[in-house]
Amino acid sequence: MDIMSLARRGALGLVGALLAAAAAHAAVNLPKKSKAEIEDGKVCIECHMKESPGIVTEWRKSTHAKEKVDCMDCHKGKQGEKGVVQHENNKAGKVFFVTTVVSPKACATCHEKEVKQQVGSHHAKAGQILASLDGIMGEVIGGPAAVNAGCRQCHGSEVKVDNSGEATYETWPNTGIGRLNPDGSRGSCSACHARHSFSSAQARQPETCGKCHLGPDHPQMEIYNESKHGIIYNAKKEEMNLKSKKWVVGVDYTAAPTCATCHMSATKTQGVTHDVGERISWTLRPPISTKLNMVRLDNGDEYDLAESKPLPKVGDIDNSAQGKGGKVTEVLTWADRRKKMTNVCFACHSSNVINGHYKQFDDVVDLYNDKFAKPVAAAMKELTDKGYITAAPFDEKIEWTWFEIWHHEGRRARHGASMMGPDYTWWHGIYEVAQNTYFKWIPEMREVVRKKDGNEAFADALLEKHFKPIQGHEWYFKGISKDALENVRKGFEERYGKGSMK
Repeated sequence: MDIMSLARRGALGLVGALLAAAAAHAAVNLPKKSKAEIEDGKVCIECHMKESPGIVTEWRKSTHAKEKVDCMDCHKGKQGEKGVVQHENNKAGKVFFVTTVVSPKACATCHEKEVKQQVGSHHAKAGQILASLDGIMGEVIGGPAAVNAGCRQCHGSEVKVDNSGEATYETWPNTGIGRLNPDGSRGSCSACHARHSFSSAQARQPETCGKCHLGPDHPQMEIYNESKHGIIYNAKKEEMNLKSKKWVVGVDYTAAPTCATCHMSATKTQGVTHDVGERISWTLRPPISTKLNMVRLDNGDEYDLAESKPLPKVGDIDNSAQGKGGKVTEVLTWADRRKKMTNVCFACHSSNVINGHYKQFDDVVDLYNDKFAKPVAAAMKELTDKGYITAAPFDEKIEWTWFEIWHHEGRRARHGASMMGPDYTWWHGIYEVAQNTYFKWIPEMREVVRKKDGNEAFADALLEKHFKPIQGHEWYFKGISKDALENVRKGFEERYGKGSMK
């Protein structure tokens, strides 16, 4: 076969792949509207242009406006439905039934595929934090007002309605990603696609994700800005072609990835997904990280399963607590999920760069797990089981220390390694994990043991059992070795001259 034939075959293959990727963006089903429905929409626009012009002005810039999708297409409801209120326009002599809380069910009228992906995702389940340790800390130790204006604005509130059908002030406004809506659905599309422009370009920018993914316990936004990816994005934002309809990495843009690029957007061979966890192979959230397999069910739900757990097979009826009797439609191993992520990486990087990154990332997670998280967690369990601390959370100082080690410092280290943020991996991460393990948690552990026993024998036994066998803790028990100090001295003097290290 000659070179031209090969070139033509390659070009046809590329065109086919691009058409497949573009098709993933074209699955929008616009409903047909009657003349009466069109007129109702015009009434809304005319009134709101006077009452709240910002809403209408933003809408007019949107793709919705170009496609004749108006206020009533999203906000209309049926009389008697939860969260639906009567809304009158006296000038037009019209009575409407509308809902303030536009849920994914409304969006699914046109965006069925996207909502179906979103329903089973981690984002849709973010409201489950309301029944977690974080929820207890917020509600009890902090206070409900802080939870309403803080936690729930990212994770989502349960939007409650009063007798008139209006959303209550305690639970609305809220665009939390896992919002529990009056119509029974979960999620908020406007968490990422801000009202009323609903811009894809805006949702693709890292600042959108940074509304929630930042701060002491999950500083993804800060890590991204520190990373080479973030540095290049901020330097070359005008080259990102953010308004492209298909926005395929390696085709429509090459400058840098954003959060959406890696976790959601299309490649030459992979379509867009609104299931943000699909490409994640580790969980970096809990005290101890595990690699995660994913099980999808015929009811549209899905759940993660630790690598160590047995996997069901496609076609099985899943009677586990998470499966709830659903039929298994797909199983993605952690390796499958990683392959989906590396498919994005290959748009700009070679295999040695990608494999090297994952080796370094995995090593940091293993270091955190094996050297710190597992021994501390095991010791905390023994302290609780044997009555040295209570089973209630956060009523003793040592529990706060452990919480911050895994929930703040440990997460920062793991996320830093995952997103190539060196400062968050070390100084804001493993350094603080180590410092607070050795010089806060261990002294506090000795204190709670001494308080009960009058001596530290049980504390010594815990350290001997859980810490001493791990090579990385040798320095704590025996001091930093002469060989290690000598290696540091040699390196220092090679750089700064003989006798420079005092």
